Amino acid sequence: MIRFLTIFTFIALLFSCSGDDVSAPTGLSELPETPTENTSEEEEENEEEDDEEDEASQISDEELLDLTQEETFNYFWDFAQAESGCARERYHPKEPSNDANTVTTGGTGFGLMGILVGIERGFISREQGVERIDQMLGFLESADRFHGAWPHWLDGTSGTTRPFSEKDNGGDLVETAFLAQGLICIKEYFKNGSETEKSLAEQADVLWKGIEWDWYTQEENTLYWHWSPDFDFEIGLELKGYNEVLISYVIAAASPEHSITKEVYANGWASNGTIASAGFAYDIPLLVDHAGNAPKGGPLFWAHYSYLGLNPNGLVDDYVNYWNVNVNHSKINYSYCVENPKNFTDYGESCWGLTASYSRNNDGSLGYNAHSPANDIGVISPTAALSSMPYTPEESMRALRYFYEHRDQLLGPAGFYDAFSPENDFWIAEAYLAIDQGPILVMIENHRSGLLWNLFMQNEEVKNGLDLLGFSYQQ
Repeated sequence: MIRFLTIFTFIALLFSCSGDDVSAPTGLSELPETPTENTSEEEEENEEEDDEEDEASQISDEELLDLTQEETFNYFWDFAQAESGCARERYHPKEPSNDANTVTTGGTGFGLMGILVGIERGFISREQGVERIDQMLGFLESADRFHGAWPHWLDGTSGTTRPFSEKDNGGDLVETAFLAQGLICIKEYFKNGSETEKSLAEQADVLWKGIEWDWYTQEENTLYWHWSPDFDFEIGLELKGYNEVLISYVIAAASPEHSITKEVYANGWASNGTIASAGFAYDIPLLVDHAGNAPKGGPLFWAHYSYLGLNPNGLVDDYVNYWNVNVNHSKINYSYCVENPKNFTDYGESCWGLTASYSRNNDGSLGYNAHSPANDIGVISPTAALSSMPYTPEESMRALRYFYEHRDQLLGPAGFYDAFSPENDFWIAEAYLAIDQGPILVMIENHRSGLLWNLFMQNEEVKNGLDLLGFSYQQ
């Protein structure tokens, strides 16, 4: 259901001519014609830009959100891995065979939520959605797992592990948490449906409840990110905030059979209270310690990944209010781009958003970088502003209109491309990542209807987990 948006601008050339009998009176002026000047290429380009800006100004906010969601949805529908139906790690339109069979676990969780958006928005039928989700859950059921956790990457043709690095060839608890967030939404969406849908809901429920969160503590008061059948816990990376991993602790606490204690949360995620920060940027309180990214906050995906299902509205633990954390993080990111201390081209009120994404290497080739105010190289990532739509609706909509005004360059077959740099002759990363497209689709929906927030937060086990950890939250 690929829908390509192509805008053609036609310039009408007006010609006048007289009758064949040039000696007869014609009623037209017989003064010498004013010589016409050839339109320069620059003038033509300016006219085309004016026409595009006029058209961009005529589309309503709702129409623009519809368009953005539908185009982004293509990533998870048209460009999914063929055998599994799950989300590919990446998609390069000019090189579609690049990593064609590498399935991303976390991105697949985002994709499950995105398919629910597709059903609700009418991009696909409910029956089509059920068929695809059945394919995906069947694949996940038979894929490699390590004490219940899936690896970061899977081979979509076989379900076997594709190592993320030499020692990262086993369970990845954070990617697994992102997937579980999607599975819980699937359970809630279909639990009262047809018999086929109820079966899907039960399958999703069993899958996430099989994750052995307690085993990943090593009997300590923290969760560990990785375990390998070859290297055990040798990587040794604890899940400590503030970053993108809050959802891991929430779902771990929610698990009926493999739960964690509040002490694991307090010591692990919250570092016994030192997660809180008194720092300010642009007169906005940061509220949490963005480790390694003081004083203006880390990459903006930290405000997105854990909150695709987990509703930060009214979400408060013993240390901070997470709605305020995310709103302030987004506003600081925006304010930094408006200040533009490095004087990068186009940065400002309509062109902003720094987060991890594809990036431009010094030689102009395609790379990857975790962009933030502390690591700003002049590369804007559309997912940063667009996925912050619930937090900064006016600022994010201005950014969306900027991206749309440049749609001839930025809008591809699966939504807006992953990154671009006006500073470098409008360099564009003509590529996509599942973990960047997913939050755009889902967070815009949460802004518009609260769909995924409502589904996740109504789950009884999730509420039990939040209660166990001492959260207050919207009922």
